[in-house]
Amino acid sequence: MSVEMFDLAGADDTIRFSPYCWRIRMALAHKGLDVTTVPVRFMEKTKLEFSGQKLVPVIRDNGKVVSDSWAIAEYLDQTYPDRPALFPGGSQALTSFVRNWTQTRLSMPLMRVALMDIFGTIDAGDRDYFRTTREQRFGKKLEEVMAPNEGRAAFNAELAPVRETLKDQPFLNGASPAFADYCLFGIFMFARGVTPSQLLDEGDSVYAWRERMFDLHGGIARKAPGRGA
Repeated sequence: MSVEMFDLAGADDTIRFSPYCWRIRMALAHKGLDVTTVPVRFMEKTKLEFSGQKLVPVIRDNGKVVSDSWAIAEYLDQTYPDRPALFPGGSQALTSFVRNWTQTRLSMPLMRVALMDIFGTIDAGDRDYFRTTREQRFGKKLEEVMAPNEGRAAFNAELAPVRETLKDQPFLNGASPAFADYCLFGIFMFARGVTPSQLLDEGDSVYAWRERMFDLHGGIARKAPGRGA
């Protein structure tokens, strides 16, 4: 029996672009678990009523319902300890730092690059909701948030510590990937899902890491449909 995962989708059901959902899609593959994904658009909150909240990702595993990407990762390690660990060697606290840094330092520069691309990717029925909620969040029109060149430069500047780390090892976790890598990789899968903008140069150590991440677990990330490279 496969794990059922509820995942944010664009107008095209095959475009799955939530960075939080991609963390868990990679985590499930890391554990070697079969997964069936269920597309959920912004205005399809009723699909999540069984979970008692309104956000993806949500998984249903042998009758157990778990929401929130961090809680799901913890659940997977606790429930499947005989499979490769997502938090190896007691790395949960350090992984929490990577998660928080990714969410607080990379999201806004990327919004300046890709916000209107997201708007063009989502279903027409989601656009009023998306515009209203995001303009409330940013305090300005979506179009005024956009500054692609400045956003790309700021995004790459924030990656400086990752860039230095990946010069000496293939993954953030070291010799093999773990949930820290998936937390950062989710950001890149979000970008790949919604925007054709090129974020990285080929000579960049982060670019090489991203290529390795694309090829993990049978290349599930590389095979996923998207608007970017």
